[in-house]
Amino acid sequence: MTAAILVTEAPLDAAALRQAALDPGAGAVLLFEGCARDQHQGRPVAQLAYEAFVPMAEAELARIREQAMARFGLLGCLVHHRLGPVPLLEAAVLVAVASPHRAEAFAAAAWIMDRIKAQVPIWKREQYRDGEQSWVEGEQRA
Repeated sequence: MTAAILVTEAPLDAAALRQAALDPGAGAVLLFEGCARDQHQGRPVAQLAYEAFVPMAEAELARIREQAMARFGLLGCLVHHRLGPVPLLEAAVLVAVASPHRAEAFAAAAWIMDRIKAQVPIWKREQYRDGEQSWVEGEQRA
């Protein structure tokens, strides 16, 4: 069984998360993958690394999940976040939602990601190709 909320150092399994989100009443199943990219604000990135206080992070993710389920009328919602080094192109966070209609699925996934960046005690460190590192603040979409 796939956990609804997971904070782990293991690579994330997008196919398993999508499968776990399926519901016969869902007209929309959406899987968002937040992946490590090779640049940030013009600086070449070698990899990302995440740290967290896992019990607090999981509790806050669970609260966000419950709020999203109620707010958007979701039939399913799963959120997995990776810790430790995340190589380029690999997923750092997965959000899977199932809802009767697509508009709610898209809105829920975006809302969940905004809440994760603003509220969850998970910290991102970028390791640049020149050897320097920096902690990155959460960013909100406009």
